[in-house]
Amino acid sequence: MIVRYQIPLALLTQSFHELRSCGGGRRECQVVWLSPWHAPGVITEVIHTTHTASAAGFTVDESSLTVLWKRLADTQAGVRVQVHTHPGGAFHSSTDDSWPVIHTSGFLSLVIPNFGLGEIGFKGAYLAEIGPDGRWHTVDIVDRLEVVE
Repeated sequence: MIVRYQIPLALLTQSFHELRSCGGGRRECQVVWLSPWHAPGVITEVIHTTHTASAAGFTVDESSLTVLWKRLADTQAGVRVQVHTHPGGAFHSSTDDSWPVIHTSGFLSLVIPNFGLGEIGFKGAYLAEIGPDGRWHTVDIVDRLEVVE
């Protein structure tokens, strides 16, 4: 089943704030978008993952993932989209392919170019989705993500 997620503009703005603050225009950064199980198509929360980063990548702290999984269980929510920056153009690298937060068909990975320093939105961004075959596939952002007020 294809889901088109609605992301409130305020949460998209918060995402860019986190990406810019953490990365400082010099390092990659990641946030994840959550939604409740009872309304999976509506993003309701942005979580800035704990990670170490450089201009060439980032590594999520494993203990912070344990805290995230517990939080998801307690709040009956799920991670729907991982969002991270790249230093230049947006694409899905082999590292991105190999280390998703979740490896389930339908999971999305949104890559924001230029460390997220451009305008808030999806201009120049790249979106990939894990297919039923377990591989990443490029998908059109407008087919999967909608910014709402």
